[in-house]
Amino acid sequence: MKSDKKLKISFDEWNVWYQSAFHAQQATGWEVAPRVIEDSYNVVDAVVVGSLLISLLRHSDRVTAACLAQLVNVIAPIRTEPDGPAWRQTIFHPFALTSRLARGEVLRVEARSPGYETARFGTVPVLDAVATHDAGSGEVTVFVVNRHLTESLDLAVSLAGFPAGLRVGESWTLADDDLYAVNTAADPDRVVPRAAKDAEVTDGVLRAALPPASWTAVRLTTG
Repeated sequence: MKSDKKLKISFDEWNVWYQSAFHAQQATGWEVAPRVIEDSYNVVDAVVVGSLLISLLRHSDRVTAACLAQLVNVIAPIRTEPDGPAWRQTIFHPFALTSRLARGEVLRVEARSPGYETARFGTVPVLDAVATHDAGSGEVTVFVVNRHLTESLDLAVSLAGFPAGLRVGESWTLADDDLYAVNTAADPDRVVPRAAKDAEVTDGVLRAALPPASWTAVRLTTG
């Protein structure tokens, strides 16, 4: 008998994890707070996390809970040293910005872009995208990833379905010429989001230049 019940999904403890390189101190006895799986995340990892967040938003009609795995030190967006500094890893930034900017209803986005060939999945679009709309404030936020490792991408988003007057309130891009750059205690801001290049609305179209291997968020406002 067919049921009209709509099942929901809890996507628990997700994150990037270097399972093939298990980082842990050799145990010599009982230790308090030993170093275990303290992965260092680079630019590519941050773009992967940004794309994961886009997927979770896209399926938010079914995914009603999605918990990032451990938050500090163990496969985490934040690293610390005993009695020392704490710093944000690269993956912290897309998570924090998406948490702040994604408001209201998730919009269905019909993205068109070039593709690239993969051994496992065949042709994969270079562009990954989702958008949200807050009816109360009228704001629209667009989240996009350029998956191509060496080529930039020109973004054009039609805003024809929204009232005229939307403008860029804020824009962020996480990218770096060194795809394997990481943040450290000595250099905690080596990789941080910066203003999205050329992000602007002209003639009802949001345009921006997406660097290779990048995650970008643009908040559009009427204010």
